[in-house]
This record gives sequence, C-alpha cells and structure tokens, in this order.
Amino acid sequence: MLQPGSLSYIAGPVIAIVVMVLLVLFMRWAFGGSSTGGMRRGRPAPSDDGLLTRVATLSRRESALALRAVLSDAGIRSTIRFPEAHRADVLVFPEDAARARELAASFPAA
Repeated sequence: MLQPGSLSYIAGPVIAIVVMVLLVLFMRWAFGGSSTGGMRRGRPAPSDDGLLTRVATLSRRESALALRAVLSDAGIRSTIRFPEAHRADVLVFPEDAARARELAASFPAA
C-alpha cells in the first residue's frame, strides 16, 4: 500500500508528468513547422494544379470569369485560381483540356 512518505507515492505523479511533457514535445516536433522538422503546412506550390489542367492564364479577374462562363456554356467544368495579384489561372479536368484550350484560344480576352 502507498504510504505518504514512500518513494512510490512521489514517483507515480513524477513519471506521469515526465511522460506528458515528452508527449507534448514529440507532438510539437511532429506537427510543428518545417523549421522544427515537422510536416510542412500551408498552401501547395504554385505549380501544383492537382488533378486539374491549366488552360489559360489571364491578367484580369473579370476576363477569367468570362472565360469560365464560356467554358460552362460548352459543358466544361472549370475553376479559377488566383496565385498572385493580377493573375488568374483557369483550370479544367484533363479530359476537357483540349476543347477548353480551343475555346480559350478563340476567347478575345485570352
């Protein structure tokens, strides 16, 4: 049985605290920023389009929205990404890329 003056009476809580501190330090290392050796957070690299294909890069938001409307009228699903100021990328799925590029080439603002 634990006695108030015994070594195991103090060792239990001390071990629990040490384990908790080690868990916190490990979690900070594992899920912290890239400078601490952990996983990288934040936005993907600008060239990473994921499953989509870039069909046009425009300098005005309005032009990108107009091209997206033209693509939508043609039955092509698309999205717009704004990687920088005064730059808009129009992205489509790879199976629609050829048709979308044809429409983008004939688009006056492209």
